[in-house]
Amino acid sequence: MDVFHVTDQQGKKITNKTIEYIEKALGPESNILGTKGHFWPGKSVGMHSIGDHTAIELIGTDRPGLLSEIFAVLANLHCNIIAAEVWTHNMRVACVLYVNDETTFQAVDDPSRLSKMEEKLRNVLRGRGDDVRGARTSFSIGTTHVDRRLHQLMLADKDYEIGGSLTEGNEVISFRPVITIDHCEEKGYSVVNIKCKDRPKLLFDIVCTLTDMQFVVFHASVSSDGPYGVQELYIRHKDGFTLDSKEEKEMVIKCLEAAILRRVSEVSFKISCLKVHILLLYSA
Repeated sequence: MDVFHVTDQQGKKITNKTIEYIEKALGPESNILGTKGHFWPGKSVGMHSIGDHTAIELIGTDRPGLLSEIFAVLANLHCNIIAAEVWTHNMRVACVLYVNDETTFQAVDDPSRLSKMEEKLRNVLRGRGDDVRGARTSFSIGTTHVDRRLHQLMLADKDYEIGGSLTEGNEVISFRPVITIDHCEEKGYSVVNIKCKDRPKLLFDIVCTLTDMQFVVFHASVSSDGPYGVQELYIRHKDGFTLDSKEEKEMVIKCLEAAILRRVSEVSFKISCLKVHILLLYSA
């Protein structure tokens, strides 16, 4: 049984109306996932309906103006950009774009057109040709939550291995996550303790990363201490084993720290995206 002690965004007790909404959203009558618990294929990004689309996944080295160049390529190929999510961390960028044809408003499914799109986007990601870590472009299939997919892309790209500073843009990260891993001999768990600056989706980011690293979270305690979030998670690997070696623990700590810090520049992307849309409307 999972017990969550929650308040509203002002820290106050939630109302009966909100409780009823939560019960309905989480209960058997929920329509969050669509009819009979399934997503509508090709119709949603996260929880937002955006119509028929083609999803493009990009990963490469971040640089000024990259997003504008990507949007320009897609506009020249007569594609509408109907939604986009971009994360940057340690000079790497992961992006999921949702596009459709500017005339028919349908998904782009012509193989030759997709091949041309892939080639041009890969050339943009390569930039000056000095990208030692490589760039990748692919067309995604399925309905994985977009934030979960961005975590998977950056984890596979090993963004946690790149030595980065504690700054993002012009802002300094004032509190680096403190992460420790201990062993609970009595119950046979590895215990992950995390203290970091609290924010929305913090628990989501941590659990997604542990799941993608093939760990199962059996129990957890989540609380806050002023502006900080405090989490204690009891985990085992899917094969039932715990984290025993120093190398394994260091790897998990690095991956969790990267997962926590990836959202820092999310606001910067939204501003850039707005500017690009204004520019495209002006040129049209």
